[in-house]
Amino acid sequence: MIDIKFIRENPDKIREACQKKHINFDLDLLLKLDIRRRELLQSIEELNALKNQANKRIQEAKDPDERATIIAQMKEADINNDNDNEEFKKVNENYNSLMLLVPNIPDETVPVGDSDADNVEVRKWGEIRKFDFPIKDHVQIAKDLDLVDFDRGTKVAGFRGYFLKREAMQLSMAIWQFATDVITKKGFIPVCAPSLVSKEAMTGTGYLPQSKDEVYETHDGMYLAGTSEVAMMSYHSNEILKEEDLPIKYMGFSPCFRTEIGSYGKDTQGILRVHEFMKIEQIVLCKNDKEETIKIHEEITKNAEEILQGLGLPYHIVLNCSGDLGLGQVKKYDIECWVPSQGKYRETHSSSYFFEFQTRRLNIRYRTKDGEIKYCHSLNNTGIATPRVLIPLLENWQQANGSIKIPKELHKYLTFTEIKRT
Repeated sequence: MIDIKFIRENPDKIREACQKKHINFDLDLLLKLDIRRRELLQSIEELNALKNQANKRIQEAKDPDERATIIAQMKEADINNDNDNEEFKKVNENYNSLMLLVPNIPDETVPVGDSDADNVEVRKWGEIRKFDFPIKDHVQIAKDLDLVDFDRGTKVAGFRGYFLKREAMQLSMAIWQFATDVITKKGFIPVCAPSLVSKEAMTGTGYLPQSKDEVYETHDGMYLAGTSEVAMMSYHSNEILKEEDLPIKYMGFSPCFRTEIGSYGKDTQGILRVHEFMKIEQIVLCKNDKEETIKIHEEITKNAEEILQGLGLPYHIVLNCSGDLGLGQVKKYDIECWVPSQGKYRETHSSSYFFEFQTRRLNIRYRTKDGEIKYCHSLNNTGIATPRVLIPLLENWQQANGSIKIPKELHKYLTFTEIKRT
């Protein structure tokens, strides 16, 4: 959520943000509602003051006629007050709904573009392997080595359902442990976070109302979160933190759920887009300081890179263009791993910061050493997500005999160093 004072004073910047992010938003209506809302608040306050004065006058009046006149005036004030309160309720409801849809302003370094096709490569790592044998895609590898059962997955869980089996399940657990070790050594507090969250948590992090079609809602009004960011950001909602405790760094781990409605017809085979997966997320709350936020953004991105480098997976990092940013994101990197069967990089991680967008919604503040109360800044980054990362891992580490080598960094977590079938 953006500060309404900033919106009033900088309407052109908001319009520019809408244009850059390709968001259709009625800013003029919001500003009109804001004016009317403040007018009504002032009128209500004035009428309440008049009523208080009238009550005092009634108590002091000795003349019955004077008392009756004051009472009549009070009744008229009550009617006007009721009318204003009723109108304020409607105006305020519309105002609050629109405030949730105001886009955050992209950083000046964000390239202007329409979609992920306009994202800009920042750097790359790893040598793309040249195979001297016909390669398989991850779907064929998984079937040949009996690592994923897609048919029974569909039977039990519907479209995009899957069972992760044998070494693939153990490999996933090893990856989680490796990623946990990397991230916790950086000072992050590991937390197993709930996936079932409230509407307030989803709204506070920005997933509602604009992404409501991408999340699962339960019959009792709860939601299945697509990332532990939702729970971990809401962990400190309505709290005032101490400046000396910042930055607070969490590593959230949880099952995640996404409807994938927006990807209809895309990547229908395999485990790239699934409805249920596991993810480790980095979540940071820091001071309201742009330079510190940018520094931490680079740090959490490098943490994810360290994990991928340990897995021996070639990747590149792209700076997302304005049209590929979410409503609340100020700046975002995508990390994309090389997928040999497709001959291109595919997204496995994202890394974003929001400034006050989420913390204003969630009312997360801190008290400075001088006693001033400020909103925190928030950031998040994918530590690792499975089973998606198994796609580049299986494909990049496949061997001519059909086996899969295991990256050395994972050996200490496993009882095998190769996946093969005799």
